Amino acid sequence: MTKNSMIKNNIIVVAVLALVSFSGNAQEKNWSLKESVDYALENNISIKQTLLDKEIAEQDLKSAKGNFLPTLNGNASQNWNFGSFIDQNGSRISVDSRGNGFSLNTGVTLFNGFRNTNLHKQAELGVQASQIQLDILQNNISLNVVNAYLNILFNKEALKLAEEQIVISQKSLDQIQNLVDAGARARADLLVSKSQLAADNERLVNAQNSVDLSLLSLAQLLQITAEGFDIEEINIDLTNAVLTYKSSGEIISYAVVNRPEIKIAELNIENAELNYQIARGAYYPTLSFGGGASTSYQHLQGQDDVIQIITGIDATTGEPIIVSQKNDFIDQIENNLGYNVGFSLSIPIFNGFKTDANVKRAQISKERIALDLDAQKQTLSANIEQAFADAKASLIQYEASKISLESQELAFQNEQEKYDLGVSTSFELEQVRNRVINAQSSFLNAKYNYVFKTKVLDFYLDKPITE
Repeated sequence: MTKNSMIKNNIIVVAVLALVSFSGNAQEKNWSLKESVDYALENNISIKQTLLDKEIAEQDLKSAKGNFLPTLNGNASQNWNFGSFIDQNGSRISVDSRGNGFSLNTGVTLFNGFRNTNLHKQAELGVQASQIQLDILQNNISLNVVNAYLNILFNKEALKLAEEQIVISQKSLDQIQNLVDAGARARADLLVSKSQLAADNERLVNAQNSVDLSLLSLAQLLQITAEGFDIEEINIDLTNAVLTYKSSGEIISYAVVNRPEIKIAELNIENAELNYQIARGAYYPTLSFGGGASTSYQHLQGQDDVIQIITGIDATTGEPIIVSQKNDFIDQIENNLGYNVGFSLSIPIFNGFKTDANVKRAQISKERIALDLDAQKQTLSANIEQAFADAKASLIQYEASKISLESQELAFQNEQEKYDLGVSTSFELEQVRNRVINAQSSFLNAKYNYVFKTKVLDFYLDKPITE
């Protein structure tokens, strides 16, 4: 192998190793809560679709603005005539011909019952509504990501507890094995310890599965692969856990004014009112102004483009003197050019009660949508009251589970001392330890339940939920 070949191969090996190292580092990246939420908001397919809906609404607004502008249209035609027909000079001739027509027309609506004005206002509401719909979707996705993230943290803590219990159980089994071998303990104690270790191993497997499934759930929510996906560890300190809000009333007072769900309902009422006004606009006449210019060209097949012109009267015969004059395409276009302007007024008189029915439907719809706002406020208030009650209950549960855990741990220490003195059996000791394990699980569940419930309250107050 030549020196150059060796250098080339070394370069390739280094490049491959660098790529593998980069891939490994990419997989080992631990996502923070803020990164997870930001990524979801930037890449979620539903959000991208809603952004496109907003762009459509902006184009609808552009179209509504265009209703106030005059239209301008150009037309061109090519035609052939065979047999008898009326030419452009109004004479009937029996010669085959071909011709062209050109026109330019403009028009503008001066008044149509304010429909264009109301359509423009409606399009502006459409843009606002699409933005609010986007806000609602982003809020819901953020809350879902936070919930999934906290679930992973909960499962990881549960996994740590399960691992710690394995260490304790193994240590206890080794001690009892030595005591049994020395004849200081009955073999039954050894069976109890082995049974406890087996139960702890099963608990460990279940805890690991819960971590894996919760990581998969968040990865799917972020719409990324779950392979190598993990999150940052967060130390949640609830030493001085207190409920920030004294009552649900202060949250409701803010939410029924500022929450996007209420704003969209209010926009729907405005939109319904505009629909009503648009329907009523059909009662009014429509006034338009228009103008145009047109010209034409005609050629008789087999003949030159000429026109017969009377230049005078023959003094001898008294007959008109007619001469042929060139009348080609340019000449005809210039000579046949004409203009027109005018107003058009359309007055609705009777259309089979269609306008009456449309107005009535719009009025009923307006009343129905007004009720939707009240329903939305009631639903929001009920949800907040429930969320506040859940947060209060979760705090009480957290404090109770904390006290219970401390009590169970003291009970276990006492039982361990009795066991060491030989006045308690290993079965009784493991029973107490299982109660400690259950208390730890309840405490963890209460801890993360309280954290999420407080995040929900922050959510209704539009406060950051990633902090």
